Amino acid sequence: MMEKKNGFLYAKAAVAALCGAFTAAFGWLGWLVLAWAVCMALDWLSGSAAAASRGEWSSAAARAGIWHKAGMVVVVCVAALTDLVLCVAMQNLPGFDLDVDGVVLPVVLVWYIFTELGSIAENGAAMGAPVPGWLVAILAEGKEKVSK
Repeated sequence: MMEKKNGFLYAKAAVAALCGAFTAAFGWLGWLVLAWAVCMALDWLSGSAAAASRGEWSSAAARAGIWHKAGMVVVVCVAALTDLVLCVAMQNLPGFDLDVDGVVLPVVLVWYIFTELGSIAENGAAMGAPVPGWLVAILAEGKEKVSK
């Protein structure tokens, strides 16, 4: 019993250390990236579980989901590069004193997070879980606000 407890404490300490290092290295934007990555994984897993619960799971559909997620990674990289280019341009253009550090990437990440959360809720509903209407409305509203 003591070994299980120690193993849990070591795992908890390792996760806390990893999260602390991540935050120290990336700040609040790092937490957005982490939240997005967790949401992507949960969406893929819950989508697979929903399909399996209906007897419709297929490796082709699972691969398509992974390719979809890979495309999202590409878009996030493009958003990060866009922020980098804007930052460098604003620092080197004479007469511009605008701080544009992180304009595009946070918006893209939040939009993707709301999209993933909505999909996770849909997957839960497909597995038979009741999903409160207010939750669906909040996720849709958040996605719409970020899209504008």
